[in-house]
Amino acid sequence: MLSRTANNLYWLSRYMERAENFARILEVADRMSMMPGAASDAQQSEWWSTLMTSGCAEAFEESGLRVEGPMVTEFLARNPENPSSIYSSIRQARENGRAVRTSLTMEMWECLNDTWLSFDQRWTDARRYGELRSFLDWIKERSTVFRGGLYGTMLRDDAFDFARLGTYVERADNTARILDVKYHVLLPEGEEVGGGVDYFQWTSLLRAFSALGSYHYLYRENPKPWKIAELMILRREMPRSLIGCYQQTVSHLDRLAEAYGSRHECHRIAGQVYSQLQFADANDIFQSGLHEFLSDFIVRNNRLGNEVARSYMFLG
Repeated sequence: MLSRTANNLYWLSRYMERAENFARILEVADRMSMMPGAASDAQQSEWWSTLMTSGCAEAFEESGLRVEGPMVTEFLARNPENPSSIYSSIRQARENGRAVRTSLTMEMWECLNDTWLSFDQRWTDARRYGELRSFLDWIKERSTVFRGGLYGTMLRDDAFDFARLGTYVERADNTARILDVKYHVLLPEGEEVGGGVDYFQWTSLLRAFSALGSYHYLYRENPKPWKIAELMILRREMPRSLIGCYQQTVSHLDRLAEAYGSRHECHRIAGQVYSQLQFADANDIFQSGLHEFLSDFIVRNNRLGNEVARSYMFLG
């Protein structure tokens, strides 16, 4: 396979996954902002935490916009100048898909194209009628339809492996970022850890992962921070958990190594991260610092992405 084709397929899946996960991040912020007594200081607010965890805080500050719900939402959802916005991700996914049109199935391409063509009208309706949540649900639905088309209709060859690899590298990054939202959101004055607001914030994170039902099924009790962390970091049954993402990442990298007859630094990094997750303990993670653990994971996951590009796409 040509390196540019591998690159297009890899990033096509990354951008579709990124669009979905930005929708999930915005959903968390929207839910938390509705709590009474939300912090008034902009840099302690739910919306500032959203910018921090999405990695867009610096770009937002440079834009000169105020840290307010409508402005942050517009910046992360529709702003074409923000390369990580949902709009930009959908646009770049379609451009990558068009470049490798012959490698995609009809179902995959139609989903990409229809999503792009419908985006502006969906966004306009959401703003006009105050239905942000409906718009975010639509983005998540379109990403799910695309993945379904990919998984259900694509040949299991190296093109499939590059596409799925992009999905899991991006998903791992965003799972860590969404979990880290809680670090940046301060409890209102007078509220205690373990109180009603704290409980609502953790529950909002589970909803963002579509994992609230799964949590209750596995643990059969009210959400506890360390158990939520265990679920989304160490439980391989959860498709969005870090270990679940890396189990699939290692699998697809192994398939590529077999197909091309060689292994690279990206294989070593993925195997090392996966091994550490296999033997990690939720209590140890909390004692050493959840934020520190997630920050380190994001750095290593970014390094893995860079090494995948260097090994297979010859991009630097």
